[in-house]
Amino acid sequence: MPSSTIAILAIYLGFAALELWRSNLLRKSEQTRDDGIVEIVSTFVLLGLTQPAVLFASAALMSFVAPDWKNALTGINVFLAIGLFLVLDDMTQYWWHRASHSFSWLYNLHRAHHNARYMSIRLVYRNNLFYYMMMPGIWLSGVLIYMGLGWVYAGYIVVKLLVIIGAHSDVAWDRPLYAMKWLSPVMWVVERTISTPATHHAHHGRHASDPAVQYKGNFGNLMFLWDVIFGTAKITRSYPVSYGVENLPDATLGQQLAWPLFTSSKETVSVKPDGDLPAKPA
Repeated sequence: MPSSTIAILAIYLGFAALELWRSNLLRKSEQTRDDGIVEIVSTFVLLGLTQPAVLFASAALMSFVAPDWKNALTGINVFLAIGLFLVLDDMTQYWWHRASHSFSWLYNLHRAHHNARYMSIRLVYRNNLFYYMMMPGIWLSGVLIYMGLGWVYAGYIVVKLLVIIGAHSDVAWDRPLYAMKWLSPVMWVVERTISTPATHHAHHGRHASDPAVQYKGNFGNLMFLWDVIFGTAKITRSYPVSYGVENLPDATLGQQLAWPLFTSSKETVSVKPDGDLPAKPA
């Protein structure tokens, strides 16, 4: 097993142990039977099928259209290599995530992530099965790996998953740090650079009237800096009272996992063009 996979597994299990100890990992408030099924299926399909298949397919396509580019970036400066992943993977994921809250058909691929009425590491990979298959960042990461940057990706993905898992956990690692006044200048930089529980929980908040909620912003995954740059950041150092999305119509298990294969006009969700909260069912 690759060392990067071992590191990610250790991070995930570490946060899982924290949630098991502090907030009951397996029995979250307001969870339903379908929640666990969606999380298990989407996580195993992504890690065991979708991500490996996309990385392999992107390399295969590159070998066909640009065989001379294979390993072309081997030996470039490590910071430049990291920058390429930050732009081609993480920034494109920001825009993919933002588009998912702006266009109805994409929202229906992403809504499973927000159906949960709780925060947890269980949500990290919770999405429609087609959502990651179409995500540009995974395809572009495959291109960079084909061009010789697999060694950088191994470290990059560990750091990215550390941030994302920590941002979804309901054991908020940033809360005690905000309480230390002498750390405030440091946290000012941190919360504008990477996703933290406070900034990402805001994106999952249920009620628009809650001052801590920013459902139509805070889209960043590893880098919250994209929200700062592109004007979608909201930083309050507080946490929503509840999670989910108000007025979000119910969805069946099939619709959460495999829309549009399972759909009905009654339960398809529309979103306003500006990415605001879901409108009435279409």
